[in-house]
Amino acid sequence: MTEQTANYDSPWKEVIELYFPRFLEFFFPQAYTVIDWTRPYEFLDTELQQLEPDAEIGRRLVDKVAKVWLLNGEAAWVLVHVEVQGQYDKEFAERMYTYNYRLFDRHRQRVISLAILADEQENWRPSSYSYELGGCRVSLEFPIAKLLDYELAWETLEQTSNPFGIVVMAHLKTKATQRKPENRLQWKLNLVRRLFDSGYSREDVIELFRFIDWIMVLPKELAISFQTELRSYEEAKRMRYVTSIERLAKQEGIEQGIEQGIEQGILQMGRDNVIDVLATRFAEVPSSLVDAINGINDSSLLKILLKGAIAIPSIAEFQQFLNDHTSGDIQFT
Repeated sequence: MTEQTANYDSPWKEVIELYFPRFLEFFFPQAYTVIDWTRPYEFLDTELQQLEPDAEIGRRLVDKVAKVWLLNGEAAWVLVHVEVQGQYDKEFAERMYTYNYRLFDRHRQRVISLAILADEQENWRPSSYSYELGGCRVSLEFPIAKLLDYELAWETLEQTSNPFGIVVMAHLKTKATQRKPENRLQWKLNLVRRLFDSGYSREDVIELFRFIDWIMVLPKELAISFQTELRSYEEAKRMRYVTSIERLAKQEGIEQGIEQGIEQGILQMGRDNVIDVLATRFAEVPSSLVDAINGINDSSLLKILLKGAIAIPSIAEFQQFLNDHTSGDIQFT
C-alpha cells in the first residue's frame, strides 16, 4: 500500500463544503464565533482559481474560499488551506500571505486565512509570514490546526458529535496504515461501525461513509472482505445504509464516466486543432512534436499552444515555445 493509492484532496474538498460550519466549529472556534450562521454562505471557487493556477501546488493542497457574513453585518471571506498530503513545504507561509493579499487586493474584502497541516513533522507549524525592509514591515499571522496533535487526543475524537471527529480519525489511520493493508481493513471497519452507531442522520452516515471509503483504499481482496463484514453488520443492526451507498456509488460512477468522456473529447479536439494549424502552415509536422502535443492533458495549455501555432513563424520556434511552456521536459529529435 503506497501513498499514491490514497486520494486525499477530493474527499477533503467535498467534506469541507458539506459541513463548512462544523469544520470551522471543530478546528477554528474563534473564526466560527464571529460569523452569522443564520445568513447563507457561498463558496467562491472561481475567484480562487483566478488568483493563480499555481502548477507547483499540484495535488498537495486543498484550497477553499467562502463568502460569509459577520455578526456585525459586514461581509468577509474565509480562505482555507489544507495541506492534505502531509508534506513539509518551506513556502507554505508565503503562499498563505500571497493568497490573502491577492484576495483583498482584487475584491477589497477582509480575509480570514486558516490552515490545516497534515504532515508528520512535529515541529513544523508555520503560522505567520513577514518581512522587514528599510523600516517597513509586512506580516500575516494565521491560525493553524495540526492533525498530528489529535493522535494524543483520540478520546476527544471518539466523544465529539462533530463530523470532523470521524474525518480526522479516518485521515490519521489512513496515513498510519499506508503499508499495512490488514490493519487498514480493521480500522476501516472500526470507524464505519462507530459511524453507524453514532446517532448521525441517515444522510450524514452516507456522506461520512463516502469520505472513509474514499481515502481508506484497500487491495481488491480486502475490499471484498470489507464489503462482506459490512453487510453482516448492517443486517445485524437492521440497517440499510450499504445498499444506499452502493447505489449512489454506482450512479456517481456512471456520471463520472460520462464527464470523463466529455473531457477527453474536448482535450482531443484541442490537440487536433493545434496539429491541424501546424500542418496547414508548415506542411510537415515532426512525429515527435505530434506525439508531444497528443500527450498534453491541460486544456488551458492547449489554448496557449493554438495561439502560438497561429502566430509563430517557424516549426523550430514552435518546438521551443512548447518546451518553454512544459518546463523543457519535452525533447525533440
